[in-house]
Amino acid sequence: MGTTLIDIAEKAGVSQATVSRVINAKPGASEQSRKKVLAAIEELGLPLDRLQRNGTKLVAIVTPDLSNPIFAEYVTALVTLFARRGLLAIVCAYSLAGTSEEGFVRMLATQSPVGAVFLSGTYDLQDGSDDVYRPLVERHVPLVFVNGSEARESALVVGTDDAAAMTMAVRHLADLGHERIGLLMGDRDHLPSIVKERAAREFLAARGIDVPSGLTAWTTYGVESGRQAARRILENGATAIACASDELALGAVRAALAMGLDVPGDVSVTGYDDSPLMGAVTPALTTVRQPVRAISRAVVNSLAARIAGRGDADDDGLLLLEPELVVRETTAPCRHA
Repeated sequence: MGTTLIDIAEKAGVSQATVSRVINAKPGASEQSRKKVLAAIEELGLPLDRLQRNGTKLVAIVTPDLSNPIFAEYVTALVTLFARRGLLAIVCAYSLAGTSEEGFVRMLATQSPVGAVFLSGTYDLQDGSDDVYRPLVERHVPLVFVNGSEARESALVVGTDDAAAMTMAVRHLADLGHERIGLLMGDRDHLPSIVKERAAREFLAARGIDVPSGLTAWTTYGVESGRQAARRILENGATAIACASDELALGAVRAALAMGLDVPGDVSVTGYDDSPLMGAVTPALTTVRQPVRAISRAVVNSLAARIAGRGDADDDGLLLLEPELVVRETTAPCRHA
């Protein structure tokens, strides 16, 4: 994945903000902290002049908790591709218990990165405002939002075609003869989840398949939350569940097995992302693959062009790339068809 601010901060025992201040010779870091950061940088084999703005152009990757494997996969791809362009990517991982997305935006605005990529954030919420990104926009820092599902004024949005992805999943289940298809979505105000749920309903309605309220659940992204929500769907008689993420799908598989149901014999489950190792779990997960490498290339190409002065505000808009259905072991023909 490459060395990040997180690595330096952990090695030095200080915050990411302190590391950033030391690297860029900004005030606010004690002499003791400065020495710790410099020692950590040296131990990690990173010459300071390669990290400073006058030696290397810095690009920020702002991401939620990297415990979600799809975010880690994006970070790995982006760091590698930026490095090939001579751009050093610093990773800013926000969380409820640590620095917030808004906090990192304010911090980055004082560091003048040449660009910033957001893997999730306020922009992908139904009522999310771009005001949180204003400190960077006002400093003319080009931004790219990943998987926001709709165009934004302040940035280019690059992502997977969520409507096409969920249509692929429910078409696969319907083609297997399932008519009691549950929809396990993420947070109710999460734009990608809203788009997925709407697309699934529209396709199933066209096939004459109804999705009653008892077969739809909205929950926070995670395996345990997915397990709890999936249990309610299964108790209402679903023979298949299409999930908005792989983590939710793993939770659905756990729920089915805990209820004594066979996957895929009694219940079919589809995920979304094709996170690393989804082909190695048992049973291997049928899922819709995000084109992570293609999206990452589009992100890097866009930012690199704007950094080089070959792009402008007219480049902002929405670019959606096609997903791919990956059929594995968690889906099978419906026994009750």
